[in-house]
Amino acid sequence: MTTAIADRRRLEGPRFKATPASALLVLAIIVVAVIAAFPLAWMILTSLKTPQETMQVPPVWLPGAPNLDAYTQVAEVVSLGRSFLNSAVIALVTTIAIIVTSLMAGYAFAKYEFRYKEALFALLIATMFLPPIVTLIPLYRITGYLGLNGSLAGVIVPNLANAFGIFLMRQFIKGVPDELIEAARVDGASELRVLFQIVAPAVMPAIAALVLFAFVYHWNSYLWPLTVLQGSAEQYPIVISLSRLLSYNRGAMNTGLVMAGATLAVLPPVLLFVILQRFFVDSVVSSGVKG
Repeated sequence: MTTAIADRRRLEGPRFKATPASALLVLAIIVVAVIAAFPLAWMILTSLKTPQETMQVPPVWLPGAPNLDAYTQVAEVVSLGRSFLNSAVIALVTTIAIIVTSLMAGYAFAKYEFRYKEALFALLIATMFLPPIVTLIPLYRITGYLGLNGSLAGVIVPNLANAFGIFLMRQFIKGVPDELIEAARVDGASELRVLFQIVAPAVMPAIAALVLFAFVYHWNSYLWPLTVLQGSAEQYPIVISLSRLLSYNRGAMNTGLVMAGATLAVLPPVLLFVILQRFFVDSVVSSGVKG
């Protein structure tokens, strides 16, 4: 009987013991979570308020009669459908390209031996320390020479590869057993098949994390699309289109309008994070274990 109880406790794992230190830790986590979530909650609540409520001092925390009038006005001021489509094209195409190029380059750096491998990888890492503003003018000139300025292609093409993505994939692919890759090669698998059918599933948490990073970054990108599109309003992504709402924000009368637009813009990245949350946590845990 004693042995059975011990086996059951071993399978269940260690039990959580409530101590003053653990209570303080939980309290600190709750406080940090509330602070991090407060701007998002305030944005959503303000978008549901009436103009009069947004002007009250002290501020009204909860809308008395929640309404969607601000969202209707946003649709009248901004071409939401076109802007969301532009953002989706930019973010999705760029993210897919980054995943493919990062996997291929990361696989080469992790599992191949070639001349100047370490020097090339060091040069790649060095590019991560360049501020985006430094590369803005050279990239703008290059897209101009290619005739891509003023189009979504000009926004997408310079971002088809990412140094951080290559670094991340290289670090995770190094942990894939060489024996597994060699066995696939012996069975006659091509290198692309080895990469996408053997290696990619093994590093899926890292891929999910990179998808999240890349999508959120390019969905929220502002300076580069504004520079390349050169006033082509029909090509503007949602982030740039919503900047038009600032001209309607005179005083606090239209604060709800601005908050409604910001809420709509933030929904796709938040939904993507909810979908990929499990993979994202797995990638963090895996990197911590390997480290």
